[in-house]
Amino acid sequence: MFKRIFDILFSFIVVITVLIWLIPVFAILIFITTGEKPFFFQKRVGQHGREFNIFKLRTMKGFPPVNDPLLSEEETVRITKMGKILRKYRIDEFPQFINVLIGDMSIVGPRPERQQFLDNIIREIPNYAELQCLKPGITSLGQIRFGYADTFAQMKIRARYDLVYLDNLSLWTDIKIILYTIVVVIKGKGK
Repeated sequence: MFKRIFDILFSFIVVITVLIWLIPVFAILIFITTGEKPFFFQKRVGQHGREFNIFKLRTMKGFPPVNDPLLSEEETVRITKMGKILRKYRIDEFPQFINVLIGDMSIVGPRPERQQFLDNIIREIPNYAELQCLKPGITSLGQIRFGYADTFAQMKIRARYDLVYLDNLSLWTDIKIILYTIVVVIKGKGK
């Protein structure tokens, strides 16, 4: 319960102080530079296996195949110039604070995956299914320690960090992950 209250308060503060002006600016820039809708919605698997639409700012041209999800390495040709900037500073992830406010996500938690990738990870790392008891997070131990995964092998490495997070659940762990995430964002360590 305390984690949910923290998530709501933290997200509300971010929305009213940063997102209320930042998102419209980037939405307009995305539309001007690509001619496409600035927001992107994608099905991800949340707590207890429930699917939800994750909100992101568009960083790629067109739409990925629905029945054949691609990993980042295979999608790099679709990344726009604006998308490279948004990813570097992880600004494309900012709309997920709305996902937190509506209850689909948490600030800190395991990476929300697409169903096919989740099934593949669980097939190779069966105890990864234990993470389904948690809400997925905007940031995670895997995201700050490993970053974006370009291949399935890298996804498995990042997944192991999320299992370490499960073994070390605490408010202090969440605060440390948030602080590390702020450093990653400021330094532009995304890709």
